Amino acid sequence: MLYQELPRIDSTPLDGWGRWLVPALIGAAAITGGVVMLLAGQSLFAGIVLIAGIIGAGISLRSSGTREGGIEPLVGGPDYSLLGSALSLSRDPVALTNGEGSVLVVNIPYRERFGSIPPSNVAITDEAREGLKLAQTMAWRDGAGCVAGIETATGLSPVEVDRVGARNDLLLWRFPDAPAPDQLSIAVRRVEGLIGQRLAAAGVAAAVVDPTGRLLAANSLFAERALGADQPVQNMRFGELVEVGEDEQMRLIAEGESAHPVRVVHVPADHVGESGAGTFLLFDRSGGASIAQSSNLQVLLDVLPIGLALADRDGRFLTMNSAFRQAAGLKGTTMPVYPGDLVVKEDKAPVADAVRRNARGPAMSGDLAVRLTCQPAEPVALTIAGLRGLGDATVLLLLKDNSEEAKLKRQVAQATKMQVVGQLAGGVAHDFNNILTAIIGHCDLMLMRHTPGDSDYDDIQQIKSNSNRAAGLTRQLLAFSRQQTLRPQVLQLPDVVSEVSHLLKRLLGETVELVVKHGRSLGPIRADPGQLEQVIINLAVNARDAMAAKGGGTLTIQTYPVKSDQVAEIGSDILPIADYSALSVADTGTGIPPSVLGKIFEPFFTTKEVGKGTGLGLSTVYGIVKQSGGFIFADSKVGEGSRFVIYLPVHREEATAARSRKTEKAKKDELWGSGTVLLVEDEPMVRSVAERALTRHGYTVITADNGEDALEILARNEPIDLLISDVVMPGMDGPTMVREARQSRPDLKILFISGYAEEQLRKSIDIENVNFLPKPFSVTELAEAARRAAVPK
Repeated sequence: MLYQELPRIDSTPLDGWGRWLVPALIGAAAITGGVVMLLAGQSLFAGIVLIAGIIGAGISLRSSGTREGGIEPLVGGPDYSLLGSALSLSRDPVALTNGEGSVLVVNIPYRERFGSIPPSNVAITDEAREGLKLAQTMAWRDGAGCVAGIETATGLSPVEVDRVGARNDLLLWRFPDAPAPDQLSIAVRRVEGLIGQRLAAAGVAAAVVDPTGRLLAANSLFAERALGADQPVQNMRFGELVEVGEDEQMRLIAEGESAHPVRVVHVPADHVGESGAGTFLLFDRSGGASIAQSSNLQVLLDVLPIGLALADRDGRFLTMNSAFRQAAGLKGTTMPVYPGDLVVKEDKAPVADAVRRNARGPAMSGDLAVRLTCQPAEPVALTIAGLRGLGDATVLLLLKDNSEEAKLKRQVAQATKMQVVGQLAGGVAHDFNNILTAIIGHCDLMLMRHTPGDSDYDDIQQIKSNSNRAAGLTRQLLAFSRQQTLRPQVLQLPDVVSEVSHLLKRLLGETVELVVKHGRSLGPIRADPGQLEQVIINLAVNARDAMAAKGGGTLTIQTYPVKSDQVAEIGSDILPIADYSALSVADTGTGIPPSVLGKIFEPFFTTKEVGKGTGLGLSTVYGIVKQSGGFIFADSKVGEGSRFVIYLPVHREEATAARSRKTEKAKKDELWGSGTVLLVEDEPMVRSVAERALTRHGYTVITADNGEDALEILARNEPIDLLISDVVMPGMDGPTMVREARQSRPDLKILFISGYAEEQLRKSIDIENVNFLPKPFSVTELAEAARRAAVPK
């Protein structure tokens, strides 16, 4: 196709005979005039006309001869028809412009990509326009210019500009496409790799051939059948290994005249060109049956991990592999008639239309988002592609079972959400602990000045009681965020269940029967027994409430060992393979709906009536279990009941760590102390309460509100017997300050106070010989902790 704008008309110079035309005409006119004059009797005038004609012819002939060697056309210009035909041979967009930038000729690819936009205006950004101007300037100056890539409306494209034309007054613009990947190299890697092995296992011989027919690669089955065991693949030609007999059937030459015919499917490497390069797949013929129904193809499909199915020209299923059956939710060996039978009613028409187009039209492929009848709530991707050369099979359907992937995504999203909410809950609890520490401390100080019976004593006691209840709420938040201070011990799970059983019987009431079962050979675990009892109580209370709607039921608590091989058989992506001691709590209540089951461990989520639940019961259970290194799973069926299973790893205590770690509690008469205490706390209300409490118990207290001030006090060389510091402070935090202080005072005793978990802080602090007191604390607890930290062990 020729696209031309304003072509100029060429002029053609006269040839050698044409130069005599004008003189001859002048001479003939002069002779004719002279003859006429003679006949009229005017001989004088006849002579004058003849002489003038001769002179005029001579002058004309001389002028024509002077221009003969240097004649130029009136207007010069190329043959645009020929030029347009030449440009149409290029697959790249090409345009020809004059010196002013006006378009003269463009080819079809240019018109399809840029329309009528001149080459100098295809850039869409300032940087790209500068690049085009640079390439154009280089072309005028040096004859050629290029830019690696400019941004156009159709994407990033390189540009090449050349100065062309007989007068070098034209510019040729070319926009080459990026080089396509070498499809032959890809085919070679596939045939020599795992795909080639699977094809060989399915009885399919495969070979890759270049455009000259030379063999590039082959799988083991093709090498064995066509080449022999010791023959190299290289330097062999595919045409020398196969032959077509008189019956027009193709056979392998190496198998002799009695060889069975094979069906050859050619997968071209270049879908546009006519080259024979590509992959050849050789299937054994079996009595003229369709290849789509052959046992070899069925074996091949069954080993593939993705769901594949073949349909005929009418859209009926011919075969499908086991992965397709699993993804489509088909049971047994039954096969539906049409692909539309697999999807919901709304998606039947689009699927049938896509199958019909690919079966009868040109071979193409496309994806459809459909909803399967077995799983209508979650769309899946169904790929439909046209096939040619496989007999009755004209449509290929691909369906991937993404149920496990979707389940894993939901679990990751849930874990991420729980982590974010846990961090928020931990931060809120930490700040709230500072407030509670001040309230409880001031209550303790006021109670020291009042005795039972005073008018204000009961009010102060009530304030402290409510503050302790609030402290319990913050402990639940910290337990959910896995930042609670735990006191882990090595213990047996059945012992914990036995300790809490008597309390459970009173909590459950008479309508609920408690059944306790213990397995044998349970390994020891390491956990906080108090918090583990809280886990069991929370689960039991929730089970009691769930069974109340049915008038009662049975609560079964069971402990049993789970070995590593049993964990491997479970096949959970979350539970690592190890030995566990398991705790199961099952009830016969109303069950948990699937829409709610994924939210039960979220804080403040509850299905109970307003005022009957805080929504922190199961979130606390979740936090304690995770902080103890365990895992919890919930399973429920509506109307049948729920079951919670907790897996706690078996504790393997090393010989060097087998020593018991006993801590002596301070007695009432040992709360008093002496010496100088440096108190570092950024919260004024906490610092004030702690200072007054320590002063009342005999200590001399020096205060600082940040780490920098504390280091300045230590630099004065004042005697400091104990350093009490908050962990998280603006500027220099507590651990950094302690490391600086230990450089000059290596024996300085340290007591950290914080609202975060002790174990978490010890991992991040990594400082030896330090003590820890969690917030909120009372005056007595602060005195006890100071006494333990100050008294040498």
